[in-house]
Amino acid sequence: MQANKPLDKLTIFSIRGVQMRTFHLTWMAFFVCFFGWFGLAPLMKVIKDDLGLTKAQIGNIIIASVAVTVVARIVVGKLCDSWGPRKTYTALLVLAAVPVLLVGLSHNYVTFLLFRLAIGVIGASFVITQYHTSVMFDRKIVGTANAVAGGWGNLGGGVTNMVMPLIFAGFVSLGYLPTSAWRLAMLVPGVGLLIMALLYWRYTQDTPAGNFDALPDRQQQQKGSLADAAKDYRTWVLFLAYGACFGIEVTFDNVAALFFAEKFGASLTVAGLLAGSFGFMNLFARAMGGIVADNVGRRFGMRGKGLLLAGLLLLEGAGIIFFGLTASLTVAIVAMVVFALFLKMANGTTYAMVPFINRKALGSVSGIVGAGGNVGAVLAGFLFKSDSISYSEAFVYIGALVTVVAGVVALTRFAKADVPTAEPATESTLTVA
Repeated sequence: MQANKPLDKLTIFSIRGVQMRTFHLTWMAFFVCFFGWFGLAPLMKVIKDDLGLTKAQIGNIIIASVAVTVVARIVVGKLCDSWGPRKTYTALLVLAAVPVLLVGLSHNYVTFLLFRLAIGVIGASFVITQYHTSVMFDRKIVGTANAVAGGWGNLGGGVTNMVMPLIFAGFVSLGYLPTSAWRLAMLVPGVGLLIMALLYWRYTQDTPAGNFDALPDRQQQQKGSLADAAKDYRTWVLFLAYGACFGIEVTFDNVAALFFAEKFGASLTVAGLLAGSFGFMNLFARAMGGIVADNVGRRFGMRGKGLLLAGLLLLEGAGIIFFGLTASLTVAIVAMVVFALFLKMANGTTYAMVPFINRKALGSVSGIVGAGGNVGAVLAGFLFKSDSISYSEAFVYIGALVTVVAGVVALTRFAKADVPTAEPATESTLTVA
């Protein structure tokens, strides 16, 4: 085991060493964050009836859940560079737990909207997860490590859609009315966030060599890195790409259960299970994207990774268009599974490229690109808010826009002479220990 330097292989069933311990805690923290971030989404049918929400108001709530994350991800990315991921993640988990625990106090649209906005801060957790795995693993395996950690964390989005209706049903079975049960259900993820904060503080460290506090020159080395990241056009192309993949994933997590319930008449539990199956594909699909990207990068460098990303986005866009056009529940499920595969592989490929844009500004690049995902989600949210556009039509428009972004990515030159573009000619390894 490499005690104080990045690992060159991912031993996924091991918790030996700070690198693998951090790997597992960071994806688990991100997993739990999804319960806080999207725990309300599969319960929106009940909440809609309880608070008397209109379609436009639900659209505003969807936008609020991801809008503040845009700024939060950029800020958190900079904090990772200067303050360290351990402190940043612990503080974020504690801060985000507050609105999650208190959202049940809302009894009208305005207060619910404000709580939903505050909860959105937790979406910045993704940036810390990707930063922490990036510094814990060697360049030849970093794409795979990022994709597996991100994918297993994103899996929380799917599990949330499946589990929260069951938690809700559990409170109902105890005699609580639905109007109280959804409020009590949100206490569960709130407590989970606080537990993860304690574990993260206790069992992780900033780098394999130690915490930033023990590396006194670290903050000086990273000074001004946000500006450096923002000056590189490749950062902004990946910003667009992530908006077209993860941004759509977040939007789908928010609207899927309601879409299946209202268009196809599915029950709350069934709609949650269908929506959850979309997120459940993160168990393997995002990791596939990272693994393929690492292999493509070794052979064809950043140019190859860029073309891979463009192809995945093109297939994703076509699948979303087909999903929006179908009137059959069975066909819709198949279409969802297909476009989800390409979408989540695109997620993994994007963050297999991020560590090679600017290593010294890693947190800032991660933050800006991650913010792109939420910008995409905000823009998509406006389509679902409109009274003149059906949910099905919104999916068609989204699919078309994703294909346009695919073209932009295909035309971008990601390789630069002054930045290492290809990993060492050693195979990345996914092993069992």
